Amino acid sequence: MSYLTQKTIKNNISFSGIALHSGLDVNVCIKPASPNNGIIFKRVDLKSNNLVYPNFMNVTNTSLNTTIENEFGVKVSTIEHLMCALFGMSIDNAIIEIDNEEVPILDGSAKIFIEKIISAGIDISDSPIKIIKVNKEVNFSDGDRYINIKPSTLSLDIDFELKYKNPIIGNQRNRFKIYEDDLSEVYNSRTFCLFEDIELIKKNGLAKGGSLDNAVVVKDKEILNAEGLRNKKEFVNHKILDCIGDLYTCGYRMIASIQCSQGGHYLTNQLLRKVFKNMENFSIIEIKEKNLPHTLINRNFLRSIA
Repeated sequence: MSYLTQKTIKNNISFSGIALHSGLDVNVCIKPASPNNGIIFKRVDLKSNNLVYPNFMNVTNTSLNTTIENEFGVKVSTIEHLMCALFGMSIDNAIIEIDNEEVPILDGSAKIFIEKIISAGIDISDSPIKIIKVNKEVNFSDGDRYINIKPSTLSLDIDFELKYKNPIIGNQRNRFKIYEDDLSEVYNSRTFCLFEDIELIKKNGLAKGGSLDNAVVVKDKEILNAEGLRNKKEFVNHKILDCIGDLYTCGYRMIASIQCSQGGHYLTNQLLRKVFKNMENFSIIEIKEKNLPHTLINRNFLRSIA
């Protein structure tokens, strides 16, 4: 088995669930796809112009989720958790058939998506993978919120900081080497909100499908979910989950070092737009073992990025 070639799923993955923001019941079927196909969403409730590509340039909304839209106005929203799972399981190619405009929230994390991909199995092709290697430091800030990306030798490092006045969330920070560390706690971490924000969120027409089954709700010094937290840093870990999913809208895995403070979908998307605006900022490398520099032939690393 080669760890350096493109992958898809072996068998179809079907699931249904409620959409977090629209509150609608949605059916999804993820199907295998050929090498170099990439990830494509297909709105099967529409007869034409129904393909939507999860590319950072197609992101049209970053308010509490990531929404992509094609040139005909066809949308798919809340893609970030599924995109994180596809990234984490090294799925390069897949057709995601969906019968409405929002991906089901399931349990609010990437955990169930990961489990379904594992159950479906992974099909390995002979086509080499490609990766993005960041060549220059790029920064984007919005007030005291910022995100920074810089070159890295071998890995994708994410260092994320969260700052909340709420005493339960408070200031949290975590860092992962994405291709080397155990990311179970990241994949298992659920979306969250403050109880006092729910009314405003719903007034804005969002979170119609939100519940304690798919989100952590914090009220003052109390977590309202009976089970409590899944891990001590679930809040910041979920932000890292979102960041991974949003980064995958560049179409490839990435070698870079990222530091973010109080970020979210907007900052990550704006960073990608800024990076890819200048060809000098990055390289696209086709990974073939015989062409790898000696320093890159690290079996654990190759296994993890592939």
